[in-house]
Amino acid sequence: MAGTWKRWLLAAYLVLLGASTLTRDRNPEVPPAPGQQAQTIADPSGGAPIDIAYWSWDSAAQPGRGEGRVSPQEPTVHLPPHPGPTPVLLIHGSPGGGGAFRGIGPPIGETRRAIAPDLPGFGSSSQRLEDYSIQAHAGQMLALLDSLAIEGVHVVGFSMGGGVALEIHRLAPTRVESLTLLSAIGVQEFELLGDYHLNHAIHGLQLFGIWALTELIPHFGALDGGFLGYNYARNFYDTDQRPLREILEGFEPPVLILHGDKDPLVPPAAAREHARIVPHAELQMLAGNHFMTFMEPARISGPILDFLARTESGLTQTRAGATPDRLAAAARPFDPAARPPAAGFALMVTLALIAAATFVSEDLTCIGTGLLVARGSLPWFPGMMACLVGIWIGDLLLYAAGRFIGRPVVRTTPLRWFVRAEALDRACSWFTKRTGPLVLWGRFLPGTRLPSYVAAGVVRVPVVRFGFWALVAGVLWTPLLVGGTALFGVAAASWIEAFQDRALVWLVGTGLAALVGLRVGLPLLSRDGRRAWAARIGRIRRWEFWPPALFYVPVVAWVALLALRHRSITVFTVANPAIPDGGLVGESKAEILSAVSDPRVARFHFLPTGKGRFPAAAPLAERLGYPLVAKPDVGERGAGVAILSDPENLRARLERDPSALLLQEYVPGVELGVFYYRIPGHESGEILGITEKRLPSVTGDGRTTVRDLIFSDPRLRCQWRVFDRRLGDAMDHQPTRGEKVVLGQLGNHCLGCEFRDGSHLAGPGLSAAVDAVARAYPGFYFGRLDIRGPSLDAMEGGDFKVIEINGVSSEATHIYDPDRGLSAAYGTLFEQWRLAFEIGSRNRSLGVRPASLVTLVTRLIHHFRPGGPRWIGPAETSVASA
Repeated sequence: MAGTWKRWLLAAYLVLLGASTLTRDRNPEVPPAPGQQAQTIADPSGGAPIDIAYWSWDSAAQPGRGEGRVSPQEPTVHLPPHPGPTPVLLIHGSPGGGGAFRGIGPPIGETRRAIAPDLPGFGSSSQRLEDYSIQAHAGQMLALLDSLAIEGVHVVGFSMGGGVALEIHRLAPTRVESLTLLSAIGVQEFELLGDYHLNHAIHGLQLFGIWALTELIPHFGALDGGFLGYNYARNFYDTDQRPLREILEGFEPPVLILHGDKDPLVPPAAAREHARIVPHAELQMLAGNHFMTFMEPARISGPILDFLARTESGLTQTRAGATPDRLAAAARPFDPAARPPAAGFALMVTLALIAAATFVSEDLTCIGTGLLVARGSLPWFPGMMACLVGIWIGDLLLYAAGRFIGRPVVRTTPLRWFVRAEALDRACSWFTKRTGPLVLWGRFLPGTRLPSYVAAGVVRVPVVRFGFWALVAGVLWTPLLVGGTALFGVAAASWIEAFQDRALVWLVGTGLAALVGLRVGLPLLSRDGRRAWAARIGRIRRWEFWPPALFYVPVVAWVALLALRHRSITVFTVANPAIPDGGLVGESKAEILSAVSDPRVARFHFLPTGKGRFPAAAPLAERLGYPLVAKPDVGERGAGVAILSDPENLRARLERDPSALLLQEYVPGVELGVFYYRIPGHESGEILGITEKRLPSVTGDGRTTVRDLIFSDPRLRCQWRVFDRRLGDAMDHQPTRGEKVVLGQLGNHCLGCEFRDGSHLAGPGLSAAVDAVARAYPGFYFGRLDIRGPSLDAMEGGDFKVIEINGVSSEATHIYDPDRGLSAAYGTLFEQWRLAFEIGSRNRSLGVRPASLVTLVTRLIHHFRPGGPRWIGPAETSVASA
């Protein structure tokens, strides 16, 4: 019922989302407001024509000028040059529109024409653009001036409009007669975190959040065209402020800088830096904030009018008239210490992002915050508190997941990616005895936090007690990590001479160093941590433990060459016509074993998918006898294989696993993996290799724990985590002298079993018996038979049971013998795949049709989808015992 309810809910959401997407207008065009005019310009970048709505104030208005109410449908009036003083172009910020200047425009318009356009993407101008950057806006403003027959202008840039004004000067320096930066942006170093790449990432997150809000929520247009909408986010995301410093450093015309001393969006230090690098600029710091332009326009219009009058009278300075001391100050390189930490709105945005980022990776977020502190972009205490708040909320969410979902949380995405069932069970048993120490332990010991905190919810530790200890742990941990990284970052910064030019290198390098220190240095302080790293090094040195993505690279290249030789990339899928796709993925174990007409197949019963199967399965299990083996009908590499000792074990397995299962008789004795092949048309087959499987074990000395015995063995230590999950508290058991402790029961490499080359066992008796079993399965030519018998001598005489037959994706696993070399292993694998392609080609010539590539890829995607069987290393799906 729960699954059905979820599917219906998902279907309803998708229907609503589709209907919303079809009916809404993502960028609705807004008609000009009363008093606005409109002009159509050609897009300087070559796109579609752009409509620009603008406000115009001019006391000496000619027809078509002044407070005209020109409709966008009326033909554009191209005017002769304005006869009076130089016009003023007023450029608004983001988000916003030309209406922001309705308090400043009329006073300016009493002496000269003032124009305040809605930048494309905002207000009543065209909304759909390819580029929303200040660079694109500058080109569009010049095109608007051309269409209005305006040559030279005084430019006033408010907030983000300051960047547009500077870009206009870069594109057409002779057309800008003066510049007023009004609470304006400029150099990159004073925007948000001070670095383009960091800011670009923040703006990217903002853009993604707005996109997700508008595209993934069915709202039928209610969220489109909002003030802080997509166009605003694109404006910041598309803009690169790095060139603005060079523009300012070379700016020649007169400059007035008006800035509030309590501006929360553009720090006052930015205005002071602009005045430093423009040595002739006039700086007026006003008592006020960022919004004086439209909240106190009288305070702003006066200084601007005075500046314009003095400029046209020749009483303002250009760069050529700057004093020597200011020229010297402008020539000095930028001092990063002059950049203040983030404050106001920028600080709030940054802290919110930091708190949210802890949900993804607490350690990386704390390290990144420490780097920002070291760089001077963040004050230490607010940054640390943002990390602490995010971490504490995340801890409470883990607790809530355990409390309200319970033990099934280990099967819930995304927690099932990080929390193992064994770790959760162990943590639950610990929490019944102690709470505070375990919460602290989980915070400071890498890899234990998730299972520990989820377990606290599962066993229902009182929320106040858990929350208190989680807060204590966070208070102890967070300042250490953030503060330590900040101190380390300051030291690292001193090693880099070109700090400003290589800020990204410094950030990345310091971050990696801090992460390595956390993940490597901290564990090395403990004995267990040093042994764990020795195990990691051992897995690197022993190729049998290499990840498949690395180990199989040469094999994939060889298979590609074979595909060219045989003119088919899928011909191997008919190496076994009796098995779908030759047994590459997804084959049913029950169907295969049922098709073998040989009494040596171990007895089994198939349980189809479903719940409540125990009443029907119990008598079948009794007929097989306990212990018995339970394994997935479709599975590989040991996933889900277990030995069940009694009915209660069977009941528990069926309750937690509704998938199709095989219940199979347990065959005592020893186990071999025999790789067999037969060329179609030949009377008998051959054995390519035999694997002898030896279960891992340690022998006690009366003093040493099982854990220490494992770590003392160079090979066993490489898989200590496997044994730790399986044995739990038994890892701390001290076996008596001479006592043998078997560490596993499954003949699976990735679960600890050691594979040895048993090819010397391929005598006449075993070879004939294996060939007889294989020939009793019509359509089987290539694969591995997993067999068990009372002893090696008995099996050499043909006395064994077949517990599994695997197809084309199986391996001749004797290659994982620790005494064999890597080149020998590749030689065997290359021969194995050569045979697969040869046998497939023979069967293709007999009329068997290989799977198509599309079909094969589709089945692979289905097989390896989330929740499906996973490729976890060189292994076997078979059973062994001591």
